[in-house]
Amino acid sequence: MEFIEFRLFWEGRINRRDLIEKFGVSTPQASADMSQYQDIAPGNLHYDPRAKYYYPDKEFKPRFLNPDSDRYLANLLSMAAGILTSEESWLDSVPAYDVLPQPRRGIDPERLRRVVGAIRERLAIQVRYQSMNSPDPEWRWITPHSLGFDGYRWHARAFCHRSETFKDFVLSRIVSIRLTKPHEVNPEQDHEWQEMVDVKIGPHPGLTESQRKAIELDYGMKDGHMTVQVRRGFLYYFLKRFGLDIDPSARAPKDQQIILLNENRLLSCMPEPAEISRGTPNA
Repeated sequence: MEFIEFRLFWEGRINRRDLIEKFGVSTPQASADMSQYQDIAPGNLHYDPRAKYYYPDKEFKPRFLNPDSDRYLANLLSMAAGILTSEESWLDSVPAYDVLPQPRRGIDPERLRRVVGAIRERLAIQVRYQSMNSPDPEWRWITPHSLGFDGYRWHARAFCHRSETFKDFVLSRIVSIRLTKPHEVNPEQDHEWQEMVDVKIGPHPGLTESQRKAIELDYGMKDGHMTVQVRRGFLYYFLKRFGLDIDPSARAPKDQQIILLNENRLLSCMPEPAEISRGTPNA
């Protein structure tokens, strides 16, 4: 039922063949599914015998689908990344599109499997890790409890036994994994991971009124601002990614576009720079 509405909403039409190809059902079953939908949502669609397609009525209101632009565009991103094939996607007529390529991070699947296993089994693992603060990789014990993505790289959020603190370890910099051992680490003690911080942003005051309204629409702001909840441990990455870690006067308003509205509050929340977790997104 949701697939029927997805096609009606985003493609503007659907027929029995769509159901047959997507779900592998028989022609009678596809006809029964369309009839069932019409019984559940009468007046939502009509059939054109010449085109042999069902089309949404003017008063079409989804009953099973929550139309979501992010979900639609995520299909395009997944296909561009090779995660989803066109056959697996719910899209039929895919518009012409392209995605800015990002260099792939070389995360070894075997090492990722062992990190995920350590999280699941609550184990400490001995990893050979290349820190940007060391000329060569070094062995160290860590106990990972979560995975995190900063917009550029995947990290293992882990307790570092050397420094006795929680840090982010870039997965692609784990050169090898040697040993494991039981170790109880309570993720609740990772306060930077557990605590959420409200980041309040708004249009750059140097923009014209029309430009500010455009930014408000772009970010879905209300009353000239919006609040984004961010893990305190992600705050550094969030501010850096959106250029909010520098003085807004250092760039032209048309380049900066948004500014922090609660900078003083965030300064008190900013985690202390750590040996492993900090650095530029491309470091």
